[in-house]
Amino acid sequence: MPLVVQKFGGTSVGDAERIRQVADHVARTVRRGNQVVLVVSAMGKETDELLRLADAVARDRHGREMDMLITAGERKAIALVAMALHDQGIEGASFTGSQAGFVTDTNHQNAKILDLRTDRIRAALDAGMVPVVAGAQGVSTANDVTFLGRGGSDTTAVALAYALGADVCELYTDVSGVFSADPRLVPAARKMSTVSFDELLEMTATGCPKPAMRSVEFARSYNVPLHIRSAFTWETGTWVKEEDDTMEQASVIAVTSDTSDGKITVSGLADRPGVAGMLFRRLADDGVNVDMIVQNMSVDGIADISFTVPTEHFELSLRIAREALGEVGARDVSGDAEMAKVSIVGSGMKTDPGVAARMFETLAEAGINIEMISTSPIRTSCIIRREHAETAVTALHAAFGLGG
Repeated sequence: MPLVVQKFGGTSVGDAERIRQVADHVARTVRRGNQVVLVVSAMGKETDELLRLADAVARDRHGREMDMLITAGERKAIALVAMALHDQGIEGASFTGSQAGFVTDTNHQNAKILDLRTDRIRAALDAGMVPVVAGAQGVSTANDVTFLGRGGSDTTAVALAYALGADVCELYTDVSGVFSADPRLVPAARKMSTVSFDELLEMTATGCPKPAMRSVEFARSYNVPLHIRSAFTWETGTWVKEEDDTMEQASVIAVTSDTSDGKITVSGLADRPGVAGMLFRRLADDGVNVDMIVQNMSVDGIADISFTVPTEHFELSLRIAREALGEVGARDVSGDAEMAKVSIVGSGMKTDPGVAARMFETLAEAGINIEMISTSPIRTSCIIRREHAETAVTALHAAFGLGG
């Protein structure tokens, strides 16, 4: 009997009517001869509301208690979904992350899965039940409740699909698949029927919001077939699988943008071994995730380094860089929090030497200045001013003929 893991995001179970529709869809899937395991996120904006309450009662967010608080949203949702399944004549059983066997490290707010013990889930399946598992949570090796971070329900679903040997992992969202650009910015954006793991990983790393990048990494590592679908239209979505080498790929399949970047420049840096290591070690020790890094050629032993960080870490990164001025032998630190990253992605870029030039020419024709450039074999990214991001995406989408 085929086994399907289905994950439903917060908007998919946002209210009682949505929960009933999800239960009806799951019942239909079961009656077609499938075993189903559900993974459910907190309802609607419930996680945001819990965070707001935390801010209202305390100045500091204590990691252990925050994880206990945030994961309450998923526990509420799984109970309601299991009850709705019973109403459809399907025996459902709700499981918290710990009950489902998710063992994590002790890193609160962004825990990593160390082990997955699926005995109870397998027993429920063998008994003809539909297990309803709380997304984005587990229990640490210190026996504390842990939260896997934003987008963690996707990772929960992919991990279960791998551990249970599922035939497919279906990630249901409020969009009907993966698009060639954000449809809110580019109305002509095209829904892709298939995309490779590598392409989707680059897209999620450069601004595509769904699915969570961590879940795509997990799926690629263990070759878990993904199907990105809409919980509102139930139509066939986008399949994510290994790259097909039998045909030539399009040079560019998508344009993405991320408007949450800030740029920091350390000027007059002493060009000697270990200096960059000292600077970026300080940032890493404070949990700053640096993205793009560009260092210019030194003149008379002096160089400049520019790098980008998420906007939420911009002020912290600026302070750390300024505090490190003397240690690294630099003259000055400057920053700009109003930056964006626009990227083009496609497996065919590996064999098309004109792609980068066309991207730069398109941005120039739109009057957009490029401040930093980063590449991989299947991606080219440019840092530009944030106010130009929408214009850049629209122009690049048209230039590469990606319209549906």
